[in-house]
Amino acid sequence: MHRGTASLADSVPIENQNSESRRNVAIIAHVDHGKTTLVDGLLRQTGLFRSGQEIAERVMDSGDLERERGITILSKSTQIEYEGTHISLVDTPGHADFGGEVERVLGMVDGVLLLVDAVEGVMPQTRFVVAKALEHGLRPILVINKIDRPEQRANEVLDEVFDLLVELGASDHQLDFPVVYASGANGYASLEATTPGEDLRPLLKTLIRETPPPPCDPDGPLQFQAVTLGWDTFLGRLVIGRVERGNLTRGEVVTRVTRTGKSEPFRITKLFGTEGLSRIERESARAGEIVILAGIDSIEVGDTICAKDFLDPLPRIEIDPPTIRIAFSANSSPFAGKEGQFLTSRQIGDRLDREALSNVSIQIEHTANLDQFQVAARGELQLAILMETMRREGYEFSVSRPEIIEREIDGKICEPVEDVVAEVPETLSGVVLDKLSGRRGVLKSMNTRDSRTQLTFVVPSRGLFGYRGVFLSDTRGEGLLYRTVRGYEPISAPPPRRQLGALVATDTGQATPYAIFNIQERATLFVPPGENIYKGQIVGENSRVGDMNVNLIKAKKLTNIRAAGKDDNTLITPHRSVTLERALEWLEDDELLEVTPKSIRLRKKIINSDRRKG
Repeated sequence: MHRGTASLADSVPIENQNSESRRNVAIIAHVDHGKTTLVDGLLRQTGLFRSGQEIAERVMDSGDLERERGITILSKSTQIEYEGTHISLVDTPGHADFGGEVERVLGMVDGVLLLVDAVEGVMPQTRFVVAKALEHGLRPILVINKIDRPEQRANEVLDEVFDLLVELGASDHQLDFPVVYASGANGYASLEATTPGEDLRPLLKTLIRETPPPPCDPDGPLQFQAVTLGWDTFLGRLVIGRVERGNLTRGEVVTRVTRTGKSEPFRITKLFGTEGLSRIERESARAGEIVILAGIDSIEVGDTICAKDFLDPLPRIEIDPPTIRIAFSANSSPFAGKEGQFLTSRQIGDRLDREALSNVSIQIEHTANLDQFQVAARGELQLAILMETMRREGYEFSVSRPEIIEREIDGKICEPVEDVVAEVPETLSGVVLDKLSGRRGVLKSMNTRDSRTQLTFVVPSRGLFGYRGVFLSDTRGEGLLYRTVRGYEPISAPPPRRQLGALVATDTGQATPYAIFNIQERATLFVPPGENIYKGQIVGENSRVGDMNVNLIKAKKLTNIRAAGKDDNTLITPHRSVTLERALEWLEDDELLEVTPKSIRLRKKIINSDRRKG
């Protein structure tokens, strides 16, 4: 345990705390800048783990997908205590596609820790989260993280953040932000960039000093807003939010005010707070506290819970609208129903509706076609996470190619544009510059450090469809690509479509090594030998423009005549595995992505090749 650690055993009971001894803080940053690792360090610093206790890294990333991908998907709150002050920390996602989580959380905190990598500096998502924090009137505490790296450039990063705040219209108070230099992985912080710290106490002291206590009225009638929804196997639906006014008491009858203004009374049966990683049952909660309600059958994000005799709903939570949409439908391929548990359009629709209740950045539209649902989201990764979650739950479905959601602004049809930062080896910057320019990208800056070049572009979102795979190929896997929606601009010329065609199977059966061997030099295969395929399935990418029909189940003919020469060895090139994100980028308008619990397949909408030609 670090020196100076404050023990929770000596803390004052939460129910007896006043708002002056409470701080509500969100941690915001670009993806991979170290938010969750820093929370690990703060949990250790405040004595929440006993000496010698083994804990996993990034303990706040509790979901399977979060641990597999190394990213935060859902915002989560924890509570620590330091020198008599209770601090509620909210860990937020760093990827732009999950920005709706950030927007919701900022409404229930009074300060933000802005983490910026000491090497990478300001990145696209940094701009987004800072803009949202400024809109809520919050002054950031800048934490320049990873200060232990030998290539750190803390002073330049500090200037970059200041310039960003000026560009975003920060007030004089917001521009006078405190700065802490930290290494979350090594568990120390310092107020000087050149002086390593011993522990994270400088950060905790700065946080308590610079973050105001929650403004609240503990004696007024109850007012609580649902900010985040969760689910527990035993407790059912969980509602997370802050008590804005009054007191919340278990067993009390309160009233929920919906989006339409309708009021519904219910009784609070379960009330929880948090201490570290533990959920603790509470009898009551005071104004200013972030708590969890359970046992509520129906509630939406943004609903207000009021005293039964004083209905005073809070303004609804407003977030930026989605930018892309895809169509979900029941799987209609020849292999439909073989691997999934939930197959019908009704089951798929019910699951999507449940998702929309807890995730306000996803919108579901039921179309005139009863078997199809339009799902709008922030980006391809958010859609891929939804699809991966559903397939793990046993759902089987098909999705169409993503399309951009256009908006009319000042009488002009506009499309979303994105800030794109590409970090590549210096020798490969030319090909990236050429490809993004061809997709209507506008180069904003170009900087080279230590044989790596950072290119900053503004690119229409539709111009980035299918680009990630091209980028990885062009940079030989050594490039890093970051993107976040910047805003909307009038539509110009359409970007180029996919340059290479598809290999489409002509027969149903098992792919053979013989057939793959004879086609692999002219294409990239998506299936290995021995895999079952069907007629109309896309089994690879053509090396030329245009689709090509192939017989991938063809076997070598055997005869009783011995060949004079030696048979050629059948050497198979490894196939390219199809992932959800890459498949969404690769799809064209006449194609579908088939998703099942065991398989991810690409196919043509029209199975019969004769009808496709027509």
